[in-house]
Amino acid sequence: MLFFVNDYGEGAHPKILENLNKYNFYQQIGYGNDDFSSLAKERIAKKCKVNKDDVYLLIGGTSTNSIVIDSLIKSYEGVISVSSGHINVHEAGIIEAFGHKVISLNGKEGKLQANVLDKYLKSTFTNPSLEHMVIPGMVYISFPTEYGTLYSKKELEELSTVCHNYNIPLFIDGARLGYALASTKNDVTLDDLKEFADVYYIGGTKIGALCGEAVVFTKNNMPSHFTTWVKRHGGLLAKGRLLGIQFETLFENDLYFNISKNAIKCAEKLNNAMKEKGYRFLIDSPTNQLFPIVSKAKIKELSKNVLFEFWEEYDDEHDVIRFVTSWATKEEDVDKLISLL
Repeated sequence: MLFFVNDYGEGAHPKILENLNKYNFYQQIGYGNDDFSSLAKERIAKKCKVNKDDVYLLIGGTSTNSIVIDSLIKSYEGVISVSSGHINVHEAGIIEAFGHKVISLNGKEGKLQANVLDKYLKSTFTNPSLEHMVIPGMVYISFPTEYGTLYSKKELEELSTVCHNYNIPLFIDGARLGYALASTKNDVTLDDLKEFADVYYIGGTKIGALCGEAVVFTKNNMPSHFTTWVKRHGGLLAKGRLLGIQFETLFENDLYFNISKNAIKCAEKLNNAMKEKGYRFLIDSPTNQLFPIVSKAKIKELSKNVLFEFWEEYDDEHDVIRFVTSWATKEEDVDKLISLL
């Protein structure tokens, strides 16, 4: 079966496996205080132009979102997300489980628009019944979005301005950050993320690591006793070296950014071929997630040879499916999929 169902189906980059084995019997202090984690944080901090103490390694995207949000907003506050945002749709209500309502706003192509956000915040904070409402305490977005779309530098700047006008932090979910930065349609840099976001994370799980995300606080704003927050959420890994070795490896000689390019290269080839064959798309994604509109008959035929995800029903005769490429996708598999299409 050809595998295009997600971008975390493989294990890890061979260099990571090599280093995990190489350092397997090195004895290290636990809970992220090991030498490997220290070096990983140094490399990430240098690349992101922050202090080493502003970087924290966590185990996965859902726990990272819940930990960061819970630690930065007050117990009575909620977090704003576009309706298609991961925390609103695919994280099993974990934000609400820790006492924070996800305040859902309509988006465009998976993106939260600054004017929509500004209008909502203005109406909320001027509402005479504010004390009886869930007060917005943070804005959450994904880069790239759940539809594979990208915020432009201008759009991020506008969102950041609105957030800071209301003194609430902007949090960027970077589970697929490498793919966003590698896209030929992207104009956002790590320097821009440092300027416009208050906190973001660099996703490892979907880009070469067995597991792990690297959180970057950009304004010297990591909450006090952050490790305690991590522990309370069950996210503190005793063998923190597992994360340290992986991110040390990913940030040596820009491995993380270099392997991300493969997903974009393969997605662009598949995207162009499908357009040449007359396929339509629900949305035009410039990253590694593609959402073609395919006849139900063709979907049934493809299912015999290809793993992909059903996304939504389009009409009586067609559905939207999702193809995903990754850092490890083989171009020969893309060619085989194109042939089947």
